[in-house]
Amino acid sequence: MKPDEEIIVRRAVRELRSGMVVNLGIGMPTLVPSVMPPDLEIAIHSENGFVGMGAPDSGGTRDSDVIDAGGRPVHLVKGAAAFDSLMSFALIRGGNLDVAVLGAFEVSVSGDLANWMIPGKLTPGMGGGMELAQKAGHVIVVSRHLDKHGRGKLVETCSLPLTAKACVSTLITERAVFRLIDGRMTVCSIHPDQTEETVREGIANVEFSDSLEPW
Repeated sequence: MKPDEEIIVRRAVRELRSGMVVNLGIGMPTLVPSVMPPDLEIAIHSENGFVGMGAPDSGGTRDSDVIDAGGRPVHLVKGAAAFDSLMSFALIRGGNLDVAVLGAFEVSVSGDLANWMIPGKLTPGMGGGMELAQKAGHVIVVSRHLDKHGRGKLVETCSLPLTAKACVSTLITERAVFRLIDGRMTVCSIHPDQTEETVREGIANVEFSDSLEPW
């Protein structure tokens, strides 16, 4: 795990509470089980058909179906349940997920999410991202602060195809935590190694909460 990824996912774990049912999207979200404290008891849902996902299994598994959303082998925790896609999506569509932790290409200041496609690049399809973004009780996006070109991931308006509108409750980068307050993403916490100036990098017209939360 890269240092900036660890900062992000460890901060994301602080948003979770025991008893929650949580879905982890492809990419950085799948790192969450690796940094969860032992006393955090949550049920992790994987849209490919089970609840009860544990940490990644670097040695592989005996069953090639025991994988996370990104296709990596994972452990199952005691009491895990496996089922077909119909049941898996019924859980999502029925509003049974407390939290979805997703990645993003872009998040708009109004909470729109673009995370499934970059025009001109091969993509396997939207998958369950659209449903997760709309139906989870709380959508947490974990993302680096800037893209590889040095542009901010938080933008005034998404230029990429949308996954869902106004769905992002919380955006966590290695520099700050943003929350959707009164219809606009607002800085609510800053990493101790960062400053207001570094948080503003690449992001136009970002607003700061009058009372910042501890990191």
